[in-house]
Amino acid sequence: MTTATAHPVAVRRTRRRSPGLGRVLLRRLAHAAVVVAGVVCLTFVIARQLPGDEAVTAAGARATPEQLAAARERLGLDDPLPLQLWHYVSGLARGDLGTSLHTRQPVVSDLGRALPASLELVGSAMVLAVLIGLPLGVIAARFARRRTDLAVRTGSMLLVSVPVFWLALAVQLLLSTKLGWFPVAGEYDRVLDSTSPLTVYTNITAFDALITGNWPILLSTLHHLVLPALVVAAYPTGVVAQMTRAALIEESQQDHVRMERALGFRPLEILLRFSLRPAISPVLTLLALIFAYTLVNSVLVEAIFNWPGIGTYTADAIRSVDTPAIAGVTLVIALVYVTANLAVDLTQIAIDPRTRKS
Repeated sequence: MTTATAHPVAVRRTRRRSPGLGRVLLRRLAHAAVVVAGVVCLTFVIARQLPGDEAVTAAGARATPEQLAAARERLGLDDPLPLQLWHYVSGLARGDLGTSLHTRQPVVSDLGRALPASLELVGSAMVLAVLIGLPLGVIAARFARRRTDLAVRTGSMLLVSVPVFWLALAVQLLLSTKLGWFPVAGEYDRVLDSTSPLTVYTNITAFDALITGNWPILLSTLHHLVLPALVVAAYPTGVVAQMTRAALIEESQQDHVRMERALGFRPLEILLRFSLRPAISPVLTLLALIFAYTLVNSVLVEAIFNWPGIGTYTADAIRSVDTPAIAGVTLVIALVYVTANLAVDLTQIAIDPRTRKS
């Protein structure tokens, strides 16, 4: 009688260990660095291909040939393209984005004043989008294929589809001109500059007013912020509501949901307690894309509401063929997107550690 013996080369089942948080962070940072490097090179090449002549913009339309030649030499436009790229990248390493041909100021200084105002507007809009869109998506998923779901889907589709300039003009006409509930335009009442001068630290007016206890400017800023923030929040609210609904409905088809139903959990409890956390991961990923898109798309809203942000600055730069300013804005928006995407990745890892493997 023989006894079965184990094969010497036994197949061992090994579990793949998830990489540590530090390793994941380094990998994400390396990926972000590659993206930024690509954006820098692409921005430089595209900026050099824009119609118009930087030398003419810098020296003036009536400049003499000698003045144009001096401007080209000062701007380095006669250097070989690789050498121009090297000067551009070395300047970026020093934090130098060049000098605006329109304002005659360093682009870094211009963006330091314009970008915080846009982040204030877009950040407020994104908070509204999450606070409104996420519950709407949950409600639509809870009552899927019912009248409530149809109403939420119709409303979110309208928010996504309506032209932002039309919505801005409509709310401005109704809530400002007709009803007088909110100011028509501006960041805050400029009369307060003389009665309650603001000490500036971050150029985010509401935050500076809050930390310095300047309540008149804080209240005025919040009052002026309502309408443009609602308009900017329209598109991301619709997208967040639709994405949340789709993710929750997809999650409801998973095996764990069937088991939870069999154990007697109520549908709303299953939705909020067991399905929302894994379903929110794709929504968070989408938020980074929406944030960057909304930042770019706020140009018209800022123009209509006279909001002194990066959109207004970009429009002025395009009209004046201000290549350094255009390149600087493009690079800063790319950095904002990469930073937001990195923050979302880390948030996903904190919510669902399984995403470390991806």
